[in-house]
Amino acid sequence: MRTPSAFPPLLLFLLLLSLALPARADDVLYLYNWNNYISDATVQRFEASCACRLKQDYYSDNEEMLAKLEAGATGYDLIVPTGNAVEALLRRGALRPLDKAKLPHFANLKRDFLNPWYDPGNRYSVPYATTVTLLGYNATKLAELGLPTDSWALIFEPEYLEKLRGKVTVLNSQRELMAAALRYLGHSVQTRDPAQWDAAKRLILRAKPYWATFSNSTYIKDLAIGTIWVAHGYSNDMYRAQQDALAARRPFVIGFATPKEGAVLAVDSFVLHKAGRRPDLALRFIDFMLDGANAADVSNLIGAGNPNAAATPYIAPRIADDPALFPPPETLRRLEMLRDFDAPTRRALSRMWTEIKVR
Repeated sequence: MRTPSAFPPLLLFLLLLSLALPARADDVLYLYNWNNYISDATVQRFEASCACRLKQDYYSDNEEMLAKLEAGATGYDLIVPTGNAVEALLRRGALRPLDKAKLPHFANLKRDFLNPWYDPGNRYSVPYATTVTLLGYNATKLAELGLPTDSWALIFEPEYLEKLRGKVTVLNSQRELMAAALRYLGHSVQTRDPAQWDAAKRLILRAKPYWATFSNSTYIKDLAIGTIWVAHGYSNDMYRAQQDALAARRPFVIGFATPKEGAVLAVDSFVLHKAGRRPDLALRFIDFMLDGANAADVSNLIGAGNPNAAATPYIAPRIADDPALFPPPETLRRLEMLRDFDAPTRRALSRMWTEIKVR
């Protein structure tokens, strides 16, 4: 006699079908992120671990991200802003506090990156990656021209720019470009002195005719193929340009260095936006990315610095040992983070930026 099944055939079929179905339509985590900040392989591992989907939109500048949110963009569960943008979002009351009980891997973070000025106690933010805004350059070409590579003078002084006309790009970011000019002039990037701002503006306007363009992303490819020789940009982008040139066997070498006058250090952090519908998935994702092997992904993928101590054994030595990507203490002392300004100061800076762009 046949042994009866534990499930009727139809019920058994429906059970097996449910197990084969993808995650429910509402099991989606919406992430607003910098481009190329998480590899496809890591995304796939997370989706498999949570039986959910991760959807990403991208931005190339904090101001762009803040403007989109200010204009009413909603639905993002998780964002990855830099410190000054975290500060701005907190001022707007736009962030959801973290439930640390759901972040058991939080202990993996380096002490140097905890309790930051923009979020005391890390109540709202979890540091993820670091970058330095520096100079990338065609080392082969600049050696031929006898030009220095360790000073902001390279992008601001006509005596050097005469040899580089049309071969220089600078970031299309008011705060970053003003910061480079201010550091070159010996001022803090946090200054609110109108006279110092005006001096930085005049320095930029003097140099602008020699530059090819303002760019937040195309300089990576342009450096790698040799159409530009000097770029003001982010350390991780310079690493990518260097590796792309090597992979393509270009007849030149891409180098990058932190100018001796000092530069901007950025710490990008995960934060939960109040408009997000799935804080549960957001917290699962953050804790997943705090695991050492997963945290190392951003360093190995794009050459970003890393605030996660557990990631260190998983980071390729050529990246972990590069002082432009992982600055030593003596370099860190010359770096500053950008801080948010109040509304009147932001408006004044915006007017100055408009003048820079249109002249």
